[in-house]
Formats: sequence, structure tokens, C-alpha cells
Amino acid sequence: MGRLTIPALAVALLVVGCAREQEPVLAAACRSGPDAVQAALARAPGAVSLDGTRLSECLGRAGQPGDIQQVGGDYLEVATVLAADARRDPEGRAALRLGYLVGAVRRGAASTQGFHSEMVRRIE
Repeated sequence: MGRLTIPALAVALLVVGCAREQEPVLAAACRSGPDAVQAALARAPGAVSLDGTRLSECLGRAGQPGDIQQVGGDYLEVATVLAADARRDPEGRAALRLGYLVGAVRRGAASTQGFHSEMVRRIE
């Protein structure tokens, strides 16, 4: 390679690297676990959030495999408990909370490029 080729290649790689879209950062509150998700859902029909971050934003920002696994696992665990309670009392608070969780998952997944669709399917 010539003397000018290497610096030109370095500049080109730098430009390409800077042009890529930044991965969204998952808020620390989104890693709070299923108990925190349950506590947030207890505020339904009011504002449901984890330390100011909506549940749908947690899912939409979960771009790394570990983040997706954590958020998805927490939401699925909560959905499983709520679904069992909602079956026993279809008009009760658990059914309302489950509806909020399903809505949040759908909204969060809508902002991704389809890789959260399996999570939506499982939670519904």
C-alpha cells in the first residue's frame, strides 16, 4: 500500500464508524428486576414507569443481547404471575396490570426492527 492509502483508509473507517447509529442505552432502572416491574404496574391505571423510564422505553432501548434477555426475562416472569392471577379474577387488578404490560411490550417492540417479536408473542 502507498503512503497515502493507509491514512485515507483510516479516515474512511473513521467516517463510517461515526456515521453508524448509536445503540440506545438501557437505563439502570430497566435492570431493576421483576419486583420493580410489579411495583411499577401496581400504579396502573396511572403512570407506569421504572424510576421515570416507561416500560416500553426499557424494551425499545434493550439492544444488546444481555439487555434483551434481562428485560424480556423480567417482563415474562411478571406476565406469567399476572396471567395466573387474571385467570382466577378476570375483572381484577392483575388483568389490568397484565394489559398495561402487554401494551408496553407492543409499544416497545414497535420501535425495534422485529427482533423483539418473539417476546411480544410470549407475553401475549
